[in-house]
Amino acid sequence: MRNPMDRNSTLEQLENSKWVDYDFETNLIKRCHQLRKIPVDKLEIEDLRLLIGQQIGLKFLVDLAVEKLTADILAEGDYYPGDLLNSILSIDSSYWLDNKTQWTNIDNLIKHNQDKLQDVGLKTEKFYIS
Repeated sequence: MRNPMDRNSTLEQLENSKWVDYDFETNLIKRCHQLRKIPVDKLEIEDLRLLIGQQIGLKFLVDLAVEKLTADILAEGDYYPGDLLNSILSIDSSYWLDNKTQWTNIDNLIKHNQDKLQDVGLKTEKFYIS
C-alpha cells in the first residue's frame, strides 16, 4: 500500500530532485520546470495532462488524474474532451507493469465509461498491455 503524499508538496519536494535550469530550454521544458515547483494539489487538469504526457512525476500525478477522471472521464485540459485520459493512455506500458493498482483504477474507469468514450471517439485499446 502506498503512503499518502503530502498534496501541499511540489514534485521537486516529493521526488527530492531539482532540475537544472538552462537558457536554451523550449517553452515546453520551461513550463514543466515551472509546474514541478507548484504544490501538486494546485495543479490544474491541463497541468496534469502536460506533465503526464511528458512522463513526469507519474507515481504522484496518476492518482490525482484518476480523481479528476472519476469526477469526469472526459476531463479536458486545453485541447479536447478526454485529453487528460488520452495522456494517461500514452504512458509507457512498463510503468503499468510496476503500478498495477493504478492500472486497475484506470481500467475500471474506462470500462464504466465506454459509451462516453465512444461518443467522442477516444480509442482506449492502446491502454491494454499484453
